[in-house]
Amino acid sequence: MVEFVQDISANYGVAEQASPLITRVLCENPSPYTYTGTTTYLVGNGANLAVIDPGPLHPQHGEALLAAIGDKQLSHILVTRTHIDHSPLAGWLSEKTGAPTYAFSALGAGRTGGMDGETVEAGADKDFRPDRLLTDGEIVSGDGWTLSAHHTPGHTSNHMCFLLQEENTLFVGDHVMGWATSVISPPDGDMRAYLASLKKVAELGADHLVPAHGPWIDKPKPFIRGIITHRRMREGQILKLLEEKTLTIRALVDRMYKGLDERLVGAAAQSVLGHMIALLDEERVECDSAVLISGNYSLGKGQ
Repeated sequence: MVEFVQDISANYGVAEQASPLITRVLCENPSPYTYTGTTTYLVGNGANLAVIDPGPLHPQHGEALLAAIGDKQLSHILVTRTHIDHSPLAGWLSEKTGAPTYAFSALGAGRTGGMDGETVEAGADKDFRPDRLLTDGEIVSGDGWTLSAHHTPGHTSNHMCFLLQEENTLFVGDHVMGWATSVISPPDGDMRAYLASLKKVAELGADHLVPAHGPWIDKPKPFIRGIITHRRMREGQILKLLEEKTLTIRALVDRMYKGLDERLVGAAAQSVLGHMIALLDEERVECDSAVLISGNYSLGKGQ
């Protein structure tokens, strides 16, 4: 099973050298979803730098990034996904430095069928528009650094990871986190795409995974195996509980997540919904209505 590391120490607004080519600056936006806050990374130590995940529209964090950049040129602003804790500061930073923004896309449509208008993406950044769209496998580079972009849908449909080739280190945004599991929130989140992207990340063979929240992961392959096992275990729990009786997702959450912080109940429900949509597609469960949190779920014909 996966072992998460939770260390709530935080040093906000300070540029810290994490490796020869990586500097980190932690934004003071802690929450049940962002852990100690969003970590923005600066890549490079030569004439020009890249920034990965500028963060929320937080003026003090922006000034801390400008101080960390100093008199060097910022040539690239890279965004792993369009959520309010990752991308809103990108436009501000671009205006201050002249650097273009890069991402796979603006907010993706994701999977919308059957959601019946239910609001599930309160954290989405609907305003961000990248200056340049990145394709899967595309290379961006600067003075002494090279980053390859890898499309990893699942947590969001437009999620990207960036591999720093000189240090074989993968910036994974929210796709893999060392402190907790990622929320898979339909319609933009997709559980089967997420599991496939986890395998893709493992196959890249990085020595280190660098999440946007929480600690680095120094043994990627066993950690990713643990995440996949955990997700399969959750699906097993769902099917086992539905053997007993028909249940709503909220009832499943109450049974599956004992002692969960009430502030995280909504996130847990979204992840269970993500599992449920995948199981519905495979005809392993059935629903008596539109696919909603409030629907009644039972075992399907394919189970």
